[in-house]
Amino acid sequence: MSIATRAAVPLTDRLPPQAWFLVSALFHYLGPSFAVLLFASLSPAAVAWLRIATAGCIFAFWRRPWRGFAVLPGRGRRIIVALGIVLAAMNTVFYEAIARLPLATVGAIEFLGPIAVAAAGMRTRRNLGALLLAVGGVGLLTEVRLEGEPLGYLFAFANCALFVAYILLGHRISGGGAGVSGIDALACSMLVATIAQMPFGFGGALPAFSNLALLGAAVGVGISSSVIPYVCDQLAMRRLPRASFALLLSLLPACATVIGVLVLRQIPSRFEVFGILLVIAGVALHRAEAPGADGG
Repeated sequence: MSIATRAAVPLTDRLPPQAWFLVSALFHYLGPSFAVLLFASLSPAAVAWLRIATAGCIFAFWRRPWRGFAVLPGRGRRIIVALGIVLAAMNTVFYEAIARLPLATVGAIEFLGPIAVAAAGMRTRRNLGALLLAVGGVGLLTEVRLEGEPLGYLFAFANCALFVAYILLGHRISGGGAGVSGIDALACSMLVATIAQMPFGFGGALPAFSNLALLGAAVGVGISSSVIPYVCDQLAMRRLPRASFALLLSLLPACATVIGVLVLRQIPSRFEVFGILLVIAGVALHRAEAPGADGG
């Protein structure tokens, strides 16, 4: 590629999609780890609404999403509304889960759904082996003990199911399937999510508006949890097959464990450390197939 041709390619396309995914993975749990610290002052549902509303406001100023939404066909609007409802529910049950369970445990359970998505798109023995390594690593990270916090596990598994819906709908909009660009569709969906989650979180979030430090922390959580990772997801999804993206998600439990150590002082066992290494090995072994091979 000549220098002139390379300069004409946007930076978002010059970087490999895996780089955007790594940024997303880092912030996917970094924001929630700080959100846990807010639970002493606000309910999980309130923190979830502040996170979503912050992202909705930023997307509104950045993309003016209502302009595109107004001219979309009915199918595009339905996809955007569905994604907005999924985002509202997913963020709420995720915060309810991490209020009761270690971040690494919720992260491991969250990956169980994407395992099925990745398995459905496997085409080679190498990628099947990569999936098995990642699954084994996640198994070591999970250490499920249902007798501890049954409600927490209920929320965690609900989040897992909603995360699969997010992957499927996110890939649908990433290629313009809603009738606008992926980021514009995401912006519309975030406004829908803000409205959909309001009855559950707005009342509990009111004390934050009289406490600038608390409000600032909640805004920071929103930027790091719902703006940076979701935009990076769109940049990665647009160029990765759905199965490849789903397998890369196996890094999330490892990220959750590392961030749990650094921010929340949740120290992993040696088996969990070995699980992280297995996950990383699986991702390193995987090779992306042609986009569209699995419907992504």
